[in-house]
Amino acid sequence: MPAIQEIETERLLLRQWKSTDFPAFAQLTSDEEVMQFFPSTLSQEESRAMAQRCADLIAGRGWGFWAAEDKASGTFMGFIGLHVPAVELPFSPCVEIGWRLARAWWGKGLATEGARAALQFAFMSLSLEEVVSFTSVRNARSEAVMRRLGMRRDAATFEHPSLPVGHPLREHCLYRSTAASLTAA
Repeated sequence: MPAIQEIETERLLLRQWKSTDFPAFAQLTSDEEVMQFFPSTLSQEESRAMAQRCADLIAGRGWGFWAAEDKASGTFMGFIGLHVPAVELPFSPCVEIGWRLARAWWGKGLATEGARAALQFAFMSLSLEEVVSFTSVRNARSEAVMRRLGMRRDAATFEHPSLPVGHPLREHCLYRSTAASLTAA
């Protein structure tokens, strides 16, 4: 088994999940505003299963969607990290970068701070050539983070295959990053 990686920034610790994170994550995934650009909120059982999958993937390869913790208080905030999407996307295979934070942590630059560190890990430690990020074309907040990270948007959008035709969130935009674009940001 690979060593479980942790990433520390000025304000964040990106770490393996703890069972004590699961209730706060369930609260986060049941928040309609947090989940606005996902197909639905998650039940407690669905949220627990997702958190456990994140923890299992980190245990299996050393990295993933890490639990994001506020270093000053030790409070769980959500997740930030890297993931290999299970669904076949038009640009698969790929590694995506993503984040999901509780509303109390929005607007403080934490998603950008953590994602920048995760990108550095992807390029420096994993030697990836490219990392992608994607979201519904309606999700301006996530797109703003992608731009702050120096990621470049593809001109074309794509239809997310996990969402039914006609679903209002089906159209997605795709951003890409390389080691060179990270150093330019």
